[in-house]
Amino acid sequence: MTVGLPRSAGPVAVATGPVDVRLGDVGGNLARIADVTRAAVADGARVVVLPELATSGYVFGSRDECRDSAITADDPRLRALAAALPPDGVLVVGFAERAADRLYSSAAVVGHGGVLAVYRKTHLWGDEADFFAPGDRPPPVVDTPVGRIGVAVCYDAEFPEVPRGLALAGADLLALPVNWPLVPRPAGEHPPETVLAMAAARASRLPVVIADRVGTERGVEWTGGSAVIGADGWILAHGQTAELVTAVVDPDRSRDKRIGARNDLLADRRPELYRSLTRGAAAR
Repeated sequence: MTVGLPRSAGPVAVATGPVDVRLGDVGGNLARIADVTRAAVADGARVVVLPELATSGYVFGSRDECRDSAITADDPRLRALAAALPPDGVLVVGFAERAADRLYSSAAVVGHGGVLAVYRKTHLWGDEADFFAPGDRPPPVVDTPVGRIGVAVCYDAEFPEVPRGLALAGADLLALPVNWPLVPRPAGEHPPETVLAMAAARASRLPVVIADRVGTERGVEWTGGSAVIGADGWILAHGQTAELVTAVVDPDRSRDKRIGARNDLLADRRPELYRSLTRGAAAR
């Protein structure tokens, strides 16, 4: 089926890639985020996706260190990032969010209206639970001048329900800020997280824009998995260096879920048969 939404302005140039994140240097990180965003826009991008916790760094030694690097969702410095964008541009970037006595690994969607949305990561990986609370709201779909952007953060995307849920909610693409620690894999293979993202894109005709880090932080080596994956599940562009990764995606194409003359990825679903899966999980 073709999702019943207004047409976009056509194909959209997207850019993703790392930021030279320095642990605890919030002001410097925000300046570098603005610089990378400007460089991406100069290269023609209208959507820019940058890594998880790009404002703060990731490998905290204590909760106090994490709190010292956290900012509120209404911090004017987040809104100020809009100045690096064109009038119809969008930035999705991860930040450590402070809200009352809680901390979250969050992603901000920034446009010329300011901060359009904030999403708090709902699936925490490893030691993240020592610092952050899990979000209690599902990943959002945000209306923007370049289409409807679904947002998730890192480990969220390893749950198939997340990208599929965003597709069902009408997302035109998935913006995915991540910090992927490098894990062993056979020579010549993609990172396992990339394989999952490729499968999610193909299963829902949902382009995925992944922003990962490169290098190391306190002994943790990052995968360098930044990539743009098209609606058919194939990688359009990727890079494992500090260079920007750019490609063009077409929101109008991703809204059409038909595959061949007789099949449709959303219309062919049998949700009445799937409910027992979630009931069974709840019972356990």
